[in-house]
Amino acid sequence: MRTSRFLRFSLCSLALACSQALAAPSPYSTMIVFGDSLSDAGQFPDLIGGTDGMRFTNRDANGNFAQVSPTLLGGRLGISPGDLNPSTSVGIQPDGNNWAVGGYTTQQILDSIVGTSKVVIPPGTPGAGQVLRERPGYLANGQLADPNALYYLTGGGNDFLQGLVTSPTTAAASGANLAASAQALQQQGARYIVVWLLPDLGLTPNFSGTPQQGALSQLSGVFNQALLNQLRQIDAEIIPLNIPLLLGEALADPTQFGLASDQNLVGTCYSGAGCENPQYGANGATPDPSKLLFNDAVHPTIAGQQLIADYAYSILSAPWELTLLPEMAHASLRAHQDELRNQWQTPWQAVGEWQAIVASGAQDLDFDEQRSSASGDGRGYNLTVGGSYRLDDAWRLGVAAGVYKQKLEAGEQDSAYKLNSYLASAFAQYRQNRWWGDAALSAGHLDFHDLKRTFALGVNDRSEKGDTDGEVWALSGRLGYNLAAEQSAWQVSPFISADYARVKVDGYEEKSGRSTALGFADQERTSRRLGAGLQGSYQFVPSTRVFAEVAREHEFEDDRQEVTMHLTSLPANDFTLTGYTPQSNLTRASLGLSHELTAGVQVRGSYNWRKSDELTQQGVSLALSLDF
Repeated sequence: MRTSRFLRFSLCSLALACSQALAAPSPYSTMIVFGDSLSDAGQFPDLIGGTDGMRFTNRDANGNFAQVSPTLLGGRLGISPGDLNPSTSVGIQPDGNNWAVGGYTTQQILDSIVGTSKVVIPPGTPGAGQVLRERPGYLANGQLADPNALYYLTGGGNDFLQGLVTSPTTAAASGANLAASAQALQQQGARYIVVWLLPDLGLTPNFSGTPQQGALSQLSGVFNQALLNQLRQIDAEIIPLNIPLLLGEALADPTQFGLASDQNLVGTCYSGAGCENPQYGANGATPDPSKLLFNDAVHPTIAGQQLIADYAYSILSAPWELTLLPEMAHASLRAHQDELRNQWQTPWQAVGEWQAIVASGAQDLDFDEQRSSASGDGRGYNLTVGGSYRLDDAWRLGVAAGVYKQKLEAGEQDSAYKLNSYLASAFAQYRQNRWWGDAALSAGHLDFHDLKRTFALGVNDRSEKGDTDGEVWALSGRLGYNLAAEQSAWQVSPFISADYARVKVDGYEEKSGRSTALGFADQERTSRRLGAGLQGSYQFVPSTRVFAEVAREHEFEDDRQEVTMHLTSLPANDFTLTGYTPQSNLTRASLGLSHELTAGVQVRGSYNWRKSDELTQQGVSLALSLDF
């Protein structure tokens, strides 16, 4: 399945129609790119007839250039294809939001933001220095950045290739200069900025196996450390991509990424002078750029670009799934509270007697996709035991405890998240002169285990796993008035309700240590609801009664949720992204049947349903109670 997805991306490289079709949540207003040839969407004219500008990566079988990583990523994020066009193109495309230009140094990248964007022929190329087109930069003349856009920043390689980096001091200055571009964006309002770490230039066909390899690998590391140090000082959500570690993983296990395991992947390329691979190169025995990591001496193939796009998407999409963890806990709590309300429908025992209850049930949970959260389908089951004591005519007190097991599958690759909830409640019921009320205090421990976040990475899927704990506590109450006499077969009661609940999910780190492993900070999700509803029942015969309830509730804590994250390989560079948004209003209903098997022994079956715009929760339960 992943291979077919890769082919679809390749075949629709012109219009990005397929990428748009595959897009899931789309939380960003647009995507704006700055950088060099690693992200250039086609600023230069294609001298051999292409229609969308020359790129510094391989052509496909139709003679068109394959897409670069920000274009692939933008398609998956649902960004308008026009926005992904080059900004200062000399070709025929309308200007878009990709300001990256092949040959740019870090200073030129900064100029394209705060000064002038120039498409200039790079050094070492015929006509070097000639300016083909120029226009004011993205923030020139006091322009403000779009705070809801995703910014994408690459650069630094040309500082090395053009001789501007020759020592640790100049490497550090170059890294700081790239960070200055992120700083300039933040100062004008940008909030979400993806930044590449520079690939290890020593592990490219241009330098692999040469005397410069060791020195360039070292200086690449100096550049990245300076970049990270500066990025940590910027008051924005800076999302670093650990490209060196990612490419190192591809080289260590090429088969996993669909690359050739029997070829020199850092010493050969697809179509570059002096490095063309004899097997999979453009003039090789079986030409296939997807088997190689490098297109030429320094640029990745479409396989490398796809790998990087998938990597960025795996990070950006993680909060769309992880912010559903608190919602799983709230779902378990709601199922527990539903079981309590159903239990309260059981006829009261005599004064001074106890009533024991045991119940089992199953739940279904369905999250529809939101702008910044993934869709998900959950299944669960539970066992609840409890009991109550009748104090007098007006009061009944009780306790209940339950174990709730739940599994949620979410996202495009069906990530799997499991939760065991251990919940307990103390409750009180009151009824006197047609007035009635109930209240419950609930608390519990949350055991999140086998948290398996799965995502596309190249031609295959990858999973990152972790475990964590959490806690929940809640207070709920209702007050109602019975419109019918106690002796009537029909009972109808309007009521009002109030609910408060707080869920905390402890932070945790995924365990692999790979480039894709993430760490997550604590998450808290509070719910405050007021509602109104109608409760009713009908006594068919003395031993059998049907009961029902419907209520409409308003949620006051409906802000979009956030989670603070970091790459486990870069623990000091954290960032906060948005996820699930609780709905403001929901409707819940229940329907049940209670039957007395013999004196003091009741069996009950019930169905519970609740619905908001993007959430549907259903449950069934079967219970047995015994008076003694």
